[in-house]
Amino acid sequence: MRRPGLRAWPTAIVRRGTYATLPVAADKNEPTAKALQSLHSPGGDEFWRKVPRWADVSPEKFISQRWSSKETVNGEAQLHKFLKEVVPDEIPLDRAGSKVQSKDAFLKDVLEGVRAATMAVRITPYLLSRVNWQDPRNDPIFRQFVVLKSNLLPDPPCLQLDSLREHDDEAAPGFIHRYHDKGLFLTTSVCPTYCAGCTRAHGVGGDTCALTKKQNFLNPSNKRWDKIFEYIEATPQLQDIVLSGGDTWALTPDMIQRLGERLISIPHIKRFRYASKGMCVSPGRMLDPNDGWIDALVDVTHKARKANKAVALHTHFNHPDEISWITRAAARRLFEAHVTVRCQTVLINGVNNNAETLSRLIRSLADMHIQPYYVYQFDMVPNSEHLRTPLQTILDLEEQVRGSIAGFMMPQFVVDLPGGGGKRLSNSFREYNRETGVSTFVAPAVTEGSSRGAGKPKVFRYYDPMHRHQGQL
Repeated sequence: MRRPGLRAWPTAIVRRGTYATLPVAADKNEPTAKALQSLHSPGGDEFWRKVPRWADVSPEKFISQRWSSKETVNGEAQLHKFLKEVVPDEIPLDRAGSKVQSKDAFLKDVLEGVRAATMAVRITPYLLSRVNWQDPRNDPIFRQFVVLKSNLLPDPPCLQLDSLREHDDEAAPGFIHRYHDKGLFLTTSVCPTYCAGCTRAHGVGGDTCALTKKQNFLNPSNKRWDKIFEYIEATPQLQDIVLSGGDTWALTPDMIQRLGERLISIPHIKRFRYASKGMCVSPGRMLDPNDGWIDALVDVTHKARKANKAVALHTHFNHPDEISWITRAAARRLFEAHVTVRCQTVLINGVNNNAETLSRLIRSLADMHIQPYYVYQFDMVPNSEHLRTPLQTILDLEEQVRGSIAGFMMPQFVVDLPGGGGKRLSNSFREYNRETGVSTFVAPAVTEGSSRGAGKPKVFRYYDPMHRHQGQL
């Protein structure tokens, strides 16, 4: 008898008003063609066909994880070749469209930005298909993943690699034990797509011209993982584990299964979460009948539930344009399989730092049964000055958004305090000087001398971007 949730396709997916019924596969061996034949319903939005190299790609191929991995743009040379194919001869230089930039100037801007970046280039076909290539400079998706040299601003001294000081609380290689009952398990250093302002740029992804990474920092090896599990098993106060990286999307289905089953077997572990941006950057994988990642997640979820333990998927959306009918179909599949999904959003200048966009994103997530969990203030990491917003922005946005949606779907607006203070509500600051841009927070659980010791509460400071008074936010 088939296990509930495995290979269970959503009964319907919505594509801009067009319903395409997907048959529920009787078992995992049912032919792919039969399971996907209704993706060809009239009126379907096959948005990827706007990209010349994918003009003839079928829906079946586009959702294929194998095809997506093969077509992912990696590195400077591949990005340059792709951009030459999709960028017009002139593009708007500003949002008003009053000035234009030539194609050659834009490509030069990208090349210089890539060479100044702290993150390597890796972008999935799905994301590249969602960008408006007639206006890439002002596109909210492009801005998150490709650095333009002309956008970069000087880094003030307060911006640092490992700004959260995770290394200070490393109990085993790649395992962060900062809070009494919660641990962060960094499973890998690889992601399906690299964000321009990554918090863990010091150890995630390949080397860049600007930054040499900690090599083999987070290799997904059994030897390293076993050391982490030994620590978890010997630390009975641990109840909650976050499996992150990198991105657990980069792990094989077998790894997803092994990690989950090992955690389920530890009596004092009550909850754990897989952290992955995969649902945002390559949602077709969740509909691909030839890939087992989602099956492994569903199987672990059901096994954990039988053991009276909770499992969730924590994903990461920043803008409504990242969501398509493929995303909604993937979300429905997870919902029907009883998988809890929560979203952590980062507030980004020029992407979602206005109430209309953020409200639309929150409502879109809620409609897909994805709980809007956090909206983060951007971390104080190098090369992020053009992406960060003042604390006042997140305070204003929470005030404007609150009340526009049911309270249980309202995310918490937080600052992950630089220096290891942890997440604090953005409006819980002790002081905020709008002139200097300096805010102070206190985390009662974090004290002087030891992140988990007794003593005087430690004061943490967040610094607004230096350009906050220059009319750029």
